[in-house]
Amino acid sequence: MAVAFARITLLLGVLLPSLCSAEIYRYLNDKNLQVLDRQGVPTQFIDKGYEVLNDQGRVIKVIPPAPSAEERKRLADEKARASSDAQLMRLYSTEEDIDRALNRKLAEIDGLIAIASGNKQSLRNQQATLQRQAAELERSGSTVPETLIVKIDNLKLEQAQLDKDIARYEAVGKAAEANFAADRARLGELLKRYK
Repeated sequence: MAVAFARITLLLGVLLPSLCSAEIYRYLNDKNLQVLDRQGVPTQFIDKGYEVLNDQGRVIKVIPPAPSAEERKRLADEKARASSDAQLMRLYSTEEDIDRALNRKLAEIDGLIAIASGNKQSLRNQQATLQRQAAELERSGSTVPETLIVKIDNLKLEQAQLDKDIARYEAVGKAAEANFAADRARLGELLKRYK
């Protein structure tokens, strides 16, 4: 029994001072006056930052102010740039690697344009054949069937769509050239920095 009482007394002797010592929070209120509070920092003032003091008034922890919207944007931009730079360094070892990748991309786009141009020529040939048939029918005094007119119109629409596709491929090629040029310039900067 005496041993148990001694243990409890010892435990209270160790825990009691730590239970009695409470932290004090120092922060600036809405009038920019310094406030000391044992209850904590009200939520509307947390973004300004605060300090945690021990019971002797010594600073034991400093919580810095939250970054401003501009600072958060700048930090996000820096993080995105670092991530982009890291990916660029993983993809390419030299500027020539970028040139080769661009050439592959442009060759792929040229292939798509060639296919679309070939398809367009084939459609033109079909349209010319159908138009000759329609002209022969008109010269012979016959009525051109509606189905023939619809086929000719559909071939014209398909050619117009292929023209749009070719223009889109060409735009993709120009964008690829610009993007690869930017990547090449940035990789050059990074390689100089890390040499």
